[in-house]
Amino acid sequence: MAEQNTVLRGQVGSGLHGVITGSDDRDEMGVCIEPPECVIGNSKFAQYRFRTQAEGVRSPGDLDLVIYSLRKWARLAAQGNPRILLLMFIPVSELVFMNDLGWDIQAHPERFLSKKAASRFSGYLVAQQEKMLGLRGQGTTRSELVEVHGFDTKSAYHMIRVGLQGVELLTTGRISLPTPEPDLTWLRELSDGKHSMDEALDRGRNLLDQIDRLGETADLPDSPDWRHIDDWLTRTYREWWDRTGQWP
Repeated sequence: MAEQNTVLRGQVGSGLHGVITGSDDRDEMGVCIEPPECVIGNSKFAQYRFRTQAEGVRSPGDLDLVIYSLRKWARLAAQGNPRILLLMFIPVSELVFMNDLGWDIQAHPERFLSKKAASRFSGYLVAQQEKMLGLRGQGTTRSELVEVHGFDTKSAYHMIRVGLQGVELLTTGRISLPTPEPDLTWLRELSDGKHSMDEALDRGRNLLDQIDRLGETADLPDSPDWRHIDDWLTRTYREWWDRTGQWP
């Protein structure tokens, strides 16, 4: 059901950001429009998950795919979820599938953006910082990276990446993918352990300060326009159901 009703799907992992190590799996995200019985009937659908390897098993090239219902994706996007928002900015070269309804999602990121995104980006940044420092419970750091570099460089990389993307989104209303230079080279160097943990922490604090300020000053609405989003969802679902013969 999920794949045959997909309207947009693309890569959202490290390859999208331009930082790959050769041992990465492939993360993809998609959006589908579930049939009427899953929206107004008793059947339920929120998301579909497919992995070529079992949870927790990592090997190069493995596919990790999640396809969200359009309603769930729209709700998370309007809440400012950093990973969910990426789908609107994936370049054509990294898309697996897009039809006209998927194009409409990418063409109108302003539909979902508000200052609320600031707290989501800052929260993700702090979470990655705490993982890097080993403050989020046992086993949160990647011991193999700590052994080689002295700290969890992958969490450090995610901390800086999401900080850069949060600042750009709140400043311009877009996220550039892959990460532009000179930040791309800096992130690659950080991932390879060529920058210290103190350097990463200093840059992370600076980005966090910028995001917090932009949460007050960004040229975006204070909150999502839920009525506008609901109107768009209603039109989009009806159009898809009519087009595919799913609406009686």
